[in-house]
Amino acid sequence: MANEGVDHGRRRFLTATTAVVGGAGALCAAVPFIKTWEPSARAKSAGAPVLADISKVEAGQMINVKWRGMPVFIVNRTAQQIDALKSLDAQLRDPSSSNSSQQPAYARNETRSIKPEWLVVVGICTHLGCSPKFFGELKPEPFDPQWKGGFYCPCHRSRYDLAGRVFSGVPAPANLPVPPYKFMPDGKHILIGVGPEGAA
Repeated sequence: MANEGVDHGRRRFLTATTAVVGGAGALCAAVPFIKTWEPSARAKSAGAPVLADISKVEAGQMINVKWRGMPVFIVNRTAQQIDALKSLDAQLRDPSSSNSSQQPAYARNETRSIKPEWLVVVGICTHLGCSPKFFGELKPEPFDPQWKGGFYCPCHRSRYDLAGRVFSGVPAPANLPVPPYKFMPDGKHILIGVGPEGAA
């Protein structure tokens, strides 16, 4: 007899309404919490591709740009500098860049680049993380009387040629890495952080 005055339809309606409102409230509370898991705008920009202007880089010169907090060296190599690369193989630890993690497949060649005249490498010594200095001229240097151009790390005297390949007998264990990059259609810019379409 106690159930005679109970409106079961109204009870179901109130139960369903309470569940919907509670679920919506839980969802609203969860969204800001989940948003905190996303990387910050600063973190996103730190990993974003970087557009480098190469229009004013003359043959034999280098520019340095930042990508993901690392220096990236972009060198416009002369024909003489490119020809000198062939003569250095016997002095290098990994002349054919056999370590596939050091460059994308499209840069696994004699010049470690898409276009022979342009070198793009991360400018951090593979020994202890110093930044090598650019010595582009083919002339004797105090650290190498037969110098054919390249990079010299003043921290522990590691040397790299103008393809970023490491010399034998120095502390650095590996070649300078080649980051993903591509040339823009205007021919005046390189986009670092993204490889050519369809490239591995």
